[in-house]
Amino acid sequence: MNHKLSIDEFDALEQVSQLGKHGKPSVCVNRNAKKLSGIKLIAFRKDGGLELTDSGRQTLFIKQCIDGLRAIAQGKDIKLPSAIINFLSKKAHVQLNPDTQQLEITQRGRECLDDIEQQQAG
Repeated sequence: MNHKLSIDEFDALEQVSQLGKHGKPSVCVNRNAKKLSGIKLIAFRKDGGLELTDSGRQTLFIKQCIDGLRAIAQGKDIKLPSAIINFLSKKAHVQLNPDTQQLEITQRGRECLDDIEQQQAG
């Protein structure tokens, strides 16, 4: 993610991802549409509706992975989509605890979160 997005802008991206073909965008989406389309995360269809671009889908996926990794690190019992779990497992950021059958963060995952925190602070 090369762009620093606000919570409101991420919320707008999420809403666009769930917007139906003929759904009416919310005030949040309308407020952020110009910037998000300018950085090519959403696009206007020919019929005037909005849709996520590939870059927008990738940005949302990365945010969901980071949020999931943070939740696991904090010991929260959350349900993550299988695509997120598979990605984090393949990258060796999480592993299944054989005793509890719960996901737990690995040392590599902790290092990744530390790097993310340092980037966001700077």
